[in-house]
Amino acid sequence: MSTSAPPALWRDGLTRKSAVSVLAFIAACFMLLPTVALARDSAGAIPSSVADFFSPEQTNQIVLSIEAALARAQAANGTIPQAAADEITRKAELRYAPLDEVAAERKRVGHRMVALLNVWRRSIDEDARQYVHYGTTTVDIYDTATTLQLRQSALIFIGRMREIESVLIKLTQDNVDAVMAGRTLGQHALPITFGKKVSGWVAENRRNIERLKRSLDELDRSAILKGAVGTYAGLGEKAIDTEKSFARELGLKPPYPDDWHGSRDVFANYALTLALISRSFASIGQELFLLQMTDIAETLEPLDAQAASSSSMAQKVNPRKSEVLIQAGRMIPRLAEVVLDDVVNFFERDNTSGPEKVLKEISVRSDSNLKTAKALLAELRVNKSAMRANLDRTNGMIVAQRVAFTLGKTLGKDQADVLVHAIIHGALEEKIGFKAALMRDPTASRLLSPLQIDELLEPDGYLGQQHELVNAVIEQTLELRKSDPVAEGQPSAGVGR
Repeated sequence: MSTSAPPALWRDGLTRKSAVSVLAFIAACFMLLPTVALARDSAGAIPSSVADFFSPEQTNQIVLSIEAALARAQAANGTIPQAAADEITRKAELRYAPLDEVAAERKRVGHRMVALLNVWRRSIDEDARQYVHYGTTTVDIYDTATTLQLRQSALIFIGRMREIESVLIKLTQDNVDAVMAGRTLGQHALPITFGKKVSGWVAENRRNIERLKRSLDELDRSAILKGAVGTYAGLGEKAIDTEKSFARELGLKPPYPDDWHGSRDVFANYALTLALISRSFASIGQELFLLQMTDIAETLEPLDAQAASSSSMAQKVNPRKSEVLIQAGRMIPRLAEVVLDDVVNFFERDNTSGPEKVLKEISVRSDSNLKTAKALLAELRVNKSAMRANLDRTNGMIVAQRVAFTLGKTLGKDQADVLVHAIIHGALEEKIGFKAALMRDPTASRLLSPLQIDELLEPDGYLGQQHELVNAVIEQTLELRKSDPVAEGQPSAGVGR
């Protein structure tokens, strides 16, 4: 068995508790959009969750901030007076467009953008009022608003998944020598360690973080001011320069040159990435759901002392969080399908899929799902004695491959395979152990001593290069963490402003 030590990086670096709280991390995420004002609650607090960021208050505040960024970009390119841009920016606060007044106005005019603008303009000086929403259209503003909301959500998701990553790495470390049955098609196949199993979750979670980072890069390039049909017709001769300035004002990268209003592939990629993430955690949830079965009992999802699993069967400790992950893995991909439908638009664009509501729901559900996943994995109990007991249920047969390889050195692989297959089937029919069957077989007992048989049937000795595999996964993960957009609660260079 390999005795490779875990890398010092993950022994010492990621097993300690992060000094940055979840709320501090979220606050750091919001700091990546310094020119986008955020509505505060009555206590003066900024949003603390993805759901908060999609609230009517935050959505309207984001729209006002976008309108102000547009005005500043237009002033910088000589399209509107600087004084008008300054006034619009000063008044780009929700107190100048109260929700109740906007709601009443929307009932009257039947259009959310017009209603918001009508109420907001009342507070803006007359000289600047005519330059509000100048040369743009509703779809530019709200597609950019959605971009900012999805971008912020992606940053929060990356932070939550980094926290899960740290939990998974520790779970791997703590169980790197916890030998258990590796199962294929529901049957005992070969011995593995629980740490090796969890290292696969580490790697999959990291690949999903990398996918989110690629989606984030697309969102960073998706500020848009191309107008109703994507020709820039309303923004004048400096429209393209204005759009670039607009993106800079929002802390984003230079925008895509195409009119993506009718394409929606960036939003679809975001949704599909969340769908894949949900399926990854559903797979983990299903694995832990099964491992908690009474007949396996290798892991346990603990319940609070006062919690009840059943109204009538006191002995049950039902899996809850793992069940939630499985359910989310079915629901979130269905929502992603609706967003994917929006890639197929009529002509230059339409709104038949209603993607905004679905993008909000898929984001909020994903945020909740990641919280559940972290709680499940952080609280998980591993029953190593049950793993060993289950491993021994086949009386050494789980390492039949090892015995065949050893006999094959003398008999040849094909003859050894036939022999071991016959010995196994004989043992099963007669209900005797693998060791006893080997010792009574004339060929096997001639080639293998009792001591050799004991050594060959020890599962701990047939783990291949699992330790090396685990170390490689962790080392790769730690290297990729260095390029994450938010590291330990602080913005990384080159992301946002």
